Amino acid sequence: MDYEYAPLRLPSNVDRLTATAQLAIQAEFSGWELARVRLYRDGTRQVVLRRRLANQSQPGLSY
Repeated sequence: MDYEYAPLRLPSNVDRLTATAQLAIQAEFSGWELARVRLYRDGTRQVVLRRRLANQSQPGLSY
C-alpha cells in the first residue's frame, strides 16, 4: 500500500483533549489516520498522520 504522510508538531500549550479533537476532525473530513505520536520532554508532540493514496485507475470500469 502506498501512503502519503503529514507530519505535525503540536506545541506544549495544546492539551491532550484539544489535540484529540483536532486529529479526529482531520480523520473524519480528510481521511487521515494516526500513524505515530512522539511526546517530547518539553511537552510538544510530533504527530504523523497518513492516508492511502488515491488510486487513479479503477479496473473493471468502462466508459
